[in-house]
Amino acid sequence: MLESIRQFISLNRELSRGAYAAIGVVLMAIKYNIDRLVAVMTFDEPWTPIRYLAPADDQSLMQLTSADQTFFGVMLAISLPFILVGIWLTVRRLRSIGLPEWLVAFFFVPVVNLLLFVTLSVLPSGLRPRDGDGSDEDGDDEPTGLLDRMVPNGALGSAAMALVITVPPGIIVLLFGIEYMAVYGWGLFVGLPFVIGMTSVLLYGYSERRGYLSSMGVATLSMCLFGGLLIVLAIEGLICIFMAGPIGVALALMGGTVGFLIQRTFLSGPTTTMLVVSTFALVPLIMGVEGVEDRTPPLTPIETSVTIDAPPQVVWDHVVDFGQLPPPEHWIFKTGIAYPTHAEMKGEGEGAVRYCHFSTGPFVEPIHTWDEPHRLAFDVEEQPPSMEELTPFETIDAPHIDDFLVSERGEFLLEELPDGGTKLTGTTWYRHHIWPVSYWKLWSDEVIHRIHLRVLNHVKNSAEAHVEDNREAI
Repeated sequence: MLESIRQFISLNRELSRGAYAAIGVVLMAIKYNIDRLVAVMTFDEPWTPIRYLAPADDQSLMQLTSADQTFFGVMLAISLPFILVGIWLTVRRLRSIGLPEWLVAFFFVPVVNLLLFVTLSVLPSGLRPRDGDGSDEDGDDEPTGLLDRMVPNGALGSAAMALVITVPPGIIVLLFGIEYMAVYGWGLFVGLPFVIGMTSVLLYGYSERRGYLSSMGVATLSMCLFGGLLIVLAIEGLICIFMAGPIGVALALMGGTVGFLIQRTFLSGPTTTMLVVSTFALVPLIMGVEGVEDRTPPLTPIETSVTIDAPPQVVWDHVVDFGQLPPPEHWIFKTGIAYPTHAEMKGEGEGAVRYCHFSTGPFVEPIHTWDEPHRLAFDVEEQPPSMEELTPFETIDAPHIDDFLVSERGEFLLEELPDGGTKLTGTTWYRHHIWPVSYWKLWSDEVIHRIHLRVLNHVKNSAEAHVEDNREAI
């Protein structure tokens, strides 16, 4: 009995792809239903499959309430046995295939873990190392199939064909996500680059075993071509491709590494075709799930302060209604990112409306707190596009420009300092509807901080110049 148990739990015991896929699907179904029942019946919290991508909407643990921390602590405790079983199954499957066990680390990367699951469910057990000409160690040639006719033997030809086979489907999947599902999420920014990198390297090494560096070059080139086509086809602009580049290339290299490890083995044409098709098919499925899920990203405050050598009342007058700002000097505003140009106030007191004009149009900001000269707070009723894309075309219609970076409210706080000066703090509360939020916040937080500094420094210079003029007049 004990020997049977030891054999069953042994990591060296072979696990077939069918058993791995079946057990994995059953465990995922069981876990989802347990999570859903606990979340709904115990905590009155909604629980959908998309919560596995960002269970806390990318909020840090310190931002969660004590009730939220308890909730996620319980959900984590429920997950632990499933995580351990998942690691055990994945390591067994990797050993059965002949792939490195360290690939189990991808088990913890959202979306990538699903792609890994599909990959391990497609690959047969006992893959054999092959020699450099694409045949197995026994010298048996592959049966002629579609990929055998499409992929050339030479390195340059196979690299070119790998790009031809992977990049256009990637464009189609992207258009499905942003145009049909209207979602900029995990499937687009995590799943798609990983798949493009993996499949391009897999096809590059289909006819002959390739080196790691050249394989990573193909993975990188696939993403560069992908981004370039998005610009040429007027789907995206240069600045957005520049922002998405780091995460896209990094994930393509991760996927390319997996493809490199697979292409070192003797893999049949039908299996390679199935792997390419199944991983590409999973990405729009993830996008579809994201598209039907109504997710609310976290409300993020960005706070910026300056010290002004002027009393609060003088500073207040320049905060409420400031004139034309000089042309922007910071490089980020020369890329097409919207920047403030001037502001005007219609009315006075609570109920007045502030119009903060940007290079792309005005923010309409009804005032709800008018505490002169200490605090001016407002909501954002309307806002202009967040940027003008750098593009060779007259304009492009990228959905994220209008509706995916949303400011909800803001305030100016004036604190009198002991020396008679003023500490002026500007705060903006906004939501970023592009996932992973934690990555895109690196860009948006910096942009909003620079917008704050542009306004606050203008108020500082104007207020201090006003004080200096009065001193000279006296």
